[in-house]
Amino acid sequence: MSHLPTLITDLALILVSAGIITLLFKWLKQPLVLGYIVAGLLAGPYVHVFPTVGDIENINIWAEIGVVFLLFALGLEFSFKKLVNVGSTAFITAITEVVTMLIIGYLVGYMLGWSTMNSIFLGGMLSMSSTTIIIKAFDDLGLRSQRFTGIVFGTLVVEDLVAILMMVLLSTMAVSQQFAGEELIMSVFKVIFFLVLWFLIGIFIIPLILKKVKKLMNDETLLVVALGLCLGLVVLATETGFSAALGAFIMGSILAETVEAERIEHIIKPVKDLFGAIFFVSVGMLVDPAILVEYAWPVAIITLVTIVGKACFSTFGVLLSGQTLKTSVKSGFSLAQIGEFAFIIASLGVSLKVLDDYVYPIIVAVSVITTFTTPYFIRLADPFADWLYRVLPDRTCNFLDRYSSGAKTINHESDWKKLLKSFLGRLSIFSILLTAVFLLSTHGIYPLMTDQFPDSPVLDNVVTVVLTLVLMAPFLIALVSNKYNSRELFMSLWNDSKYNRGRLVSMVLFRVFVATFFVSLVLIRYFHIQYGIVIIIALGILALFLVFRRDLNQYARLEKRFLLNLNQREEAARRRNPLRASFKRKLSDKDIHLTAITVSPNSPYAGLSLGEISFRKTFGVSVVEIIRGDHKINIPDNTERVYPQDRLVVVGSDEQIQRFSAEVERMQEENRDGIHEEEVTLQSFTVEPDFPFLEQTLAESHVGNRYNCVIVGVERDDNAIMNPNGHTIFKEGDLVWVVGERDNIRDMIAGKES
Repeated sequence: MSHLPTLITDLALILVSAGIITLLFKWLKQPLVLGYIVAGLLAGPYVHVFPTVGDIENINIWAEIGVVFLLFALGLEFSFKKLVNVGSTAFITAITEVVTMLIIGYLVGYMLGWSTMNSIFLGGMLSMSSTTIIIKAFDDLGLRSQRFTGIVFGTLVVEDLVAILMMVLLSTMAVSQQFAGEELIMSVFKVIFFLVLWFLIGIFIIPLILKKVKKLMNDETLLVVALGLCLGLVVLATETGFSAALGAFIMGSILAETVEAERIEHIIKPVKDLFGAIFFVSVGMLVDPAILVEYAWPVAIITLVTIVGKACFSTFGVLLSGQTLKTSVKSGFSLAQIGEFAFIIASLGVSLKVLDDYVYPIIVAVSVITTFTTPYFIRLADPFADWLYRVLPDRTCNFLDRYSSGAKTINHESDWKKLLKSFLGRLSIFSILLTAVFLLSTHGIYPLMTDQFPDSPVLDNVVTVVLTLVLMAPFLIALVSNKYNSRELFMSLWNDSKYNRGRLVSMVLFRVFVATFFVSLVLIRYFHIQYGIVIIIALGILALFLVFRRDLNQYARLEKRFLLNLNQREEAARRRNPLRASFKRKLSDKDIHLTAITVSPNSPYAGLSLGEISFRKTFGVSVVEIIRGDHKINIPDNTERVYPQDRLVVVGSDEQIQRFSAEVERMQEENRDGIHEEEVTLQSFTVEPDFPFLEQTLAESHVGNRYNCVIVGVERDDNAIMNPNGHTIFKEGDLVWVVGERDNIRDMIAGKES
């Protein structure tokens, strides 16, 4: 008898238990994440009611695989472009929430008598809200189209990146058991360096590869390629000294910028759901119910701190960014929970063996409780905001209104701000690329040269320096030359005022200084000469590069290709729907939004003109576009009719769109319920002596019109008459084949009037 590996047995147990319990939770209309955790709890080693896992190490293996694919899926939804476009509100909210909850979490752990490492990890776990739970709650409550949800999703995007950085910092502290600021700062710089470097290289290479092989890839090959890229960067990240989760997240964020992003998200969803389920079940398996009973008070305290702290400080962050009190309360109350990142950080602590056994189940319990409370807090936000307006002094309310109005008017970027943003962005990117070339030189080119010319150290150094400077040349020229650094903006400020010129010259000199620094770094590394001479040589090399920049500089083409790859997804979306893209770009910060509905075949609006429907009069929304297949009708007039499968793009406020969507859904549901849905079927019957149409022709019986059916065949003796004509006679013993609705066929056989 063959022996089945324990790993497969445990996987079977995980999936069977997850399937059974989550069906129950689906029936109870509860989040599936909770079902997975309960399934893991029941199938875990601490509960002996059901069969349990054979090897506890297998749980950790499946959990790690689950984390990789969960972070890969989060990266696909993340996108660094989203991070750039979330706006100041999301940044201020996320940073306010994360910093305050980190401090509060640490203080709570300290007051509970926990160790320093337990307290730090507790702060990290409490600072992250749950994307999964929030999306589920918004969908259930029908709030996805409201403006405050955009603030919440933007905050979650920033939190995702902060969580990745936090995992690196926590890993550094856990391994070194030290809290030296210098080491932590170096860890942050290291992760930022590799984040940007991998992202730049990935955006430059991967979209080109996907474009070249697009015709060769069906869903199967695209799935294999996407997972291969994910696991490849996981291995690379691990080899570089980072976590597997970081590599998976970065590859997801790179693929999120490609035109294939939606397709990859679609085909990867079953894999994400499978391994996400395995991860959450493994979370439940590591929970010891006895510890929960023993630590009931810490669970209650941490739950209360999480809900109240995150609701209050998230609300304060949104308010601080210049939003209204009502929007701030709705956004803050939506973020009052912890979820998947808390589990991932807790799993990190367990794998590094720095968390005590009781911390993990406590965090899981807090997450379960806050998951249940999230929908109720979202519902509570509106009445709580109204109550605040009633109890707060008029002076305070007026101040908050003036503050939010004032913040919204400050939306014009000055030329100086635009120039500084471009200057700092390019300076950071060039510095990272030049550092990468220098590291490639010291760890790749120089060892290769020493192997090729072991007896000529001077030749080794000369060849290495030349190759390094050639690789650096495009980025050095782009850094020094003003041609690629917002030249028009630069000249506008130069001509605007003579007082600007000193600062502008300083910026140019600083860029020259950075370029000189990198050239000097290469020269000092390979030649032992005086610093003054090195600087003179470095400046000479830069001048030489500038003289021959047309021949040496390939950066313009590199930058053009990079920007094309980076923006291709948005460009494709703009071509598909220019109106929506323009609207989102210009009015995203106002209480006015676009949404689209599909007209179902049974919609009461099908066939009516916009004038007859009168959406604006009834709901306050306006139809600004009708999408009919590949045809778009922008700003349709009142005579334009609505047809089934049309997509109507409407514009309005939060409340108007919510009322409109709810009413359309209700009316379509009512019409759907009223439709006769009996299916057409193919049946046969034998003509008996009492058949009411015996010896009549098909034409004489009128069975087709009378019973709304079609006689498609008659078998008589050994002959078959297919598609009989109207002269065919019903004979006793005939086997008749008929197509129609089941009830109508029965009425025909019995001779009942239909």
